[in-house]
Amino acid sequence: MNLEGNIDNNHLIAVTMGDPAGIGPEVCIKAMSEVQVPENCTLLLFGNILSAQNAMDSYPQGNKKIFPVKNIRDISFDSGLINVFEVDDLKKDDFKIGEVSPEAGQASVEYVLKAGQFAIDGEVSAIVTAPINKESCRLAGFEDIGHMEIFQSQSNSKEVATMLIAENLRVVHLTTHKSLKNACGYVTKENVLNKIILTNTHFQKWGFKEPKIGVCALNPHAGDGGLIGDEEEKHILPAVNAAQEMGISAFGPVPADSIFYRAIQSEFDVVLAMYHDQGHIPIKVYNWEKSISVNLGLPFIRTSVDHGTAFDIAGKGVAQHTSMLEAIKTAINLIVKSKIY
Repeated sequence: MNLEGNIDNNHLIAVTMGDPAGIGPEVCIKAMSEVQVPENCTLLLFGNILSAQNAMDSYPQGNKKIFPVKNIRDISFDSGLINVFEVDDLKKDDFKIGEVSPEAGQASVEYVLKAGQFAIDGEVSAIVTAPINKESCRLAGFEDIGHMEIFQSQSNSKEVATMLIAENLRVVHLTTHKSLKNACGYVTKENVLNKIILTNTHFQKWGFKEPKIGVCALNPHAGDGGLIGDEEEKHILPAVNAAQEMGISAFGPVPADSIFYRAIQSEFDVVLAMYHDQGHIPIKVYNWEKSISVNLGLPFIRTSVDHGTAFDIAGKGVAQHTSMLEAIKTAINLIVKSKIY
């Protein structure tokens, strides 16, 4: 066991528990029990002791103990322990496993906000998030009901984006939590160009000297020359041309029914999708189990699982934690090697 450590020379990685009524506690405990963490990194779970202990008790392979932390300076470097920062003191009767509740929603957002503040203050080097439930969060009175939106508001970040990753397929989204009608209206030259620039900037930080960015069309057949939509000619193509004039290797608009296959074949390092399902479906078809998300534009590293709270199986000990493992590994890789792969 590694019993020695210095918090000032150690990268703390915050792992938020997610909705305590969902599978978040379970996948966090399983992944944190199994993942290999470098000596210069330490995981710190933000949540409540009750949920963490219940998850550990229901994990037969678990060989670690829960270590309560009330002050970030009190963390243990014993590899046989899982540090849990006590954000709240939820009791057994405060919420029910597998059910929507304002109490669980309130707690899940508090975990996120506490970890976000530590990241903004430079106390933690990255945040890995388990799923929250939007309905529970709304019942608790929160308007920003997505992790990215919460962190964006908290950090006053201007331009942000969600990127999904499944093995070598990487997809940045122009929009995520917008209705399809509103998402289509968001496809403008300015918005598309800003996302291309943001994507290029981050990929260069992550070791891609000249990242190849494939830009999705919005309409079938890329609009067929305006016959079935003109967003490509009016907005997407001008944005791609402007990016190319800036020296960015952007290509498109490419029809959505072919661009993701071409990306899997390594023709593109990353794809810019125009709306939520356009990007999410190919990722989840390609390898849902290992898919994760990474935020672009925040002042700190944030990775996440790519699944929901799964109330139907919460508390049963059967949740798969592969996505959480991948999210933690990616956060470590970004900290230690500054590489996304």
